[in-house]
Amino acid sequence: MSVTEPHPQEQVLTPTPPVCTDGAKVEIITARDVPLGGPRAMTVRRTLPQRQRSLIGAWCFVDHYGPDDVSVSGGMDVAPHPHTGLQTVSWLFEGAITHHDSGDHHAVVLPGEVNLMTAGGGICHSEVSTQDTTTLHGVQLWTVMPDADRHGPRRFDHHAPDPVRFDGGEALVFLGSLLGDTSPVTTFTPLVGAEIRLEAGASISIDVDPSHEHGLLLDAGDIDLEGIPVAPGELAYTGTGEQRLRIRNNGDDRARLILIGGEPFAEEIVMWWNFIGRDHDEIAQYRAEWQDQADRFGHTRGYISHDPEGLTWLPAPDLPNAALTPRTNPAPVARPEKRI
Repeated sequence: MSVTEPHPQEQVLTPTPPVCTDGAKVEIITARDVPLGGPRAMTVRRTLPQRQRSLIGAWCFVDHYGPDDVSVSGGMDVAPHPHTGLQTVSWLFEGAITHHDSGDHHAVVLPGEVNLMTAGGGICHSEVSTQDTTTLHGVQLWTVMPDADRHGPRRFDHHAPDPVRFDGGEALVFLGSLLGDTSPVTTFTPLVGAEIRLEAGASISIDVDPSHEHGLLLDAGDIDLEGIPVAPGELAYTGTGEQRLRIRNNGDDRARLILIGGEPFAEEIVMWWNFIGRDHDEIAQYRAEWQDQADRFGHTRGYISHDPEGLTWLPAPDLPNAALTPRTNPAPVARPEKRI
């Protein structure tokens, strides 16, 4: 998925060492609505990045959308656009999306199957909801790649995890290890990602890696994390030092959640539009190369827009007049008072 805001904010993240928390504190991160381009643009709810917190482990981008009636929203139609220094993680609850990228990877993203695209030094791709999709519902996530790996080759991974069943629900572990299951998908820093389905009235205590910080995104249901209510669309954050997370479904219907986590990312980065780099000059170079359609990003074959007169590629927005400057990510400790 692309960032389609006309004036995207820069994101420069300063590393902070892991800090153990005293008890299970929870910080609530609320979403902001962001349109994905065009007069009939679908709207996503974005919880990362924002000023309150820009990273959870190496997770640097969380978009949550739907359930959307495609006949009203227009569905997803994102023309070829670039990425550097990150991995995109596509996860659907309902509907289907076609994926084409300049690594010559072509796939249909389906519910319950993770599709992970590694940009490395540069890639471009398109994402379009299929013609037979009537309802579109899911999440789009990014993870930042460390300096040692970010100039590497393009790649694409697909995995359909089997459900891990527990008393009161089940989970689909699409990255890392959780509940005794391990995903085979390659990441470049320690990460975890899973969809959790919790039946009405059920609760679960999940053992987690205390070196990780975590985020729990609620898609649907009436749940609390460590006794703190979480509303649909909110991202509940817990810092490092926790050994288990306790989740309870207080509603009459099954709840669905996305759990992400990872070791605090130990490098300073700049994130602007669809690029992740290390300083202003690098981002400016990526933008210039994309505008020139340089070899760095290659060429996406197979994109067919819903609009026959639509764009064939997404031009980059203008850089801000001032140099992109650092922004410090908070320490990996939950701040309950930051709920807004």
